[in-house]
Amino acid sequence: MFADLHVHTRCSRDSLMDPAKVVRVARKRGLAAIAVTDHGTIRGGFLAREASRGEDVTVIVGAEIRTEYGDVIGLFLEEEVVARRFDDVVSEIRAQGGLAVLAHPYRQYPFPGRLAGKVDLIEGFNSRSRPSANVRSMRLSRTCRKKTIGGSDAHTYAEIGRGVTIFGGDDIEEALRAGLTVGGGRESNYYLVHALSCGIERLRGFAGI
Repeated sequence: MFADLHVHTRCSRDSLMDPAKVVRVARKRGLAAIAVTDHGTIRGGFLAREASRGEDVTVIVGAEIRTEYGDVIGLFLEEEVVARRFDDVVSEIRAQGGLAVLAHPYRQYPFPGRLAGKVDLIEGFNSRSRPSANVRSMRLSRTCRKKTIGGSDAHTYAEIGRGVTIFGGDDIEEALRAGLTVGGGRESNYYLVHALSCGIERLRGFAGI
C-alpha cells in the first residue's frame, strides 16, 4: 500500500491546490492515504478529510510547522499547533496524540542528528529534495534507528504521489505507530518546483488571496 504523507493545498501560501481535487487526484494515482500538511495550519487537512467521505482515500490531518531549526510535520492533528520552538512543537503534537516527523532533514537542518532522537519519524524521502539529501536522510534514519516516511511535498497536482510511504496492511495509522513504514519515490526537478512555489506565493501576494 502507498501513501503520500506530505501534501499542501491552497491553505498554504505557496500552493493553489483545491483540497477536494487533491483527494480525487490521489485516488486516481492509486494512493491509499494522504497527509495534508499545510504550512502552519490544519485547515486544509480538515477540508480534504471532509471531501474524502465516500472516497477510497484516507486523509490524515497534519501541518508543517517552521521552527528555529527547520520544519516539523505533525500527523493526526485535531487542533492547531501554536508553538514555534522545536521542542515545544514536538511536545504539542504528542499532547494531541499525534506523531512528530523531522521533515526533509538535509534541506534546512544544520545538525539534524541532534534532533532526530526527539521525533517519532524521519522523512527519509522528499521528492522536492535533492537526491543526495534523500540518501543522507535515509542514512540518518538507520543511524538513529528511526523509521521513515516518504512524501511528495506537493504544491501542484502533478507532484502528488511522486514521494510515497510504503506500508503493509490496511491501516496507515497502525503502520506508522508500529514503525512499519519506509519512504521512497522519484525526485522532482528541484529548481523548477521551488520556483513554481515562489511564483505562486508572489502571485497570491499581488492578488491579495
